[in-house]
Amino acid sequence: MRFVLFVLLLILALGAAPAFSKVNSSTVHYMSGKDTVSSILFIPAGKGPFPAIIVIHEWWGLNDWVKKNASELASRGYVTLGVDLYRGRVAADPELAHELMRGLPEDRAARDLVAASAYLKSRAEVNPRKIGSIGWCMGGGYSLAAAPSPTRPHWQKSPVRFSACSARRIRESLPRAFAGLRLRQRIQEKMFPSPSIRAPATDS
Repeated sequence: MRFVLFVLLLILALGAAPAFSKVNSSTVHYMSGKDTVSSILFIPAGKGPFPAIIVIHEWWGLNDWVKKNASELASRGYVTLGVDLYRGRVAADPELAHELMRGLPEDRAARDLVAASAYLKSRAEVNPRKIGSIGWCMGGGYSLAAAPSPTRPHWQKSPVRFSACSARRIRESLPRAFAGLRLRQRIQEKMFPSPSIRAPATDS
């Protein structure tokens, strides 16, 4: 229920947020463990610090569609960071997308997300107490795994707070998060037999 309420509040906030005419984008690099990773950073023009959103791609990878959505969120007054969990690879067909998703080490992905949060906290343009995440399909599973829950009382003061999470907590929550997405898909298949009227399938 808290997650649903947060999504509704986010939608209302985006609708009411002022549009920024200019968004600056750049490729940034930072450390994730011993690895140097890169992401796409979008910063709205204007006076910060701004709330920030970690944008987590679906099974295709960090493609133009994900970048477009990250830029759109930035135009609404958020610093957004499009993470690249595939380390530069992007799929154009379901076969490769499936291969990339299955080959993604969950511990590495979780570590990359925590590193993304730490990087955003280091930016002067970002309010370090207002860092959230959003994702689609596979990315939605990772975002759900990092979301607040009653078992994480240290999150309850701020439902959009990402920076308090750890890679271990994300890994532990992944099975439940992805199970919820698969359950949604099975319910949709029973309610809407025609694939043309169902929501996009989960990445599995």
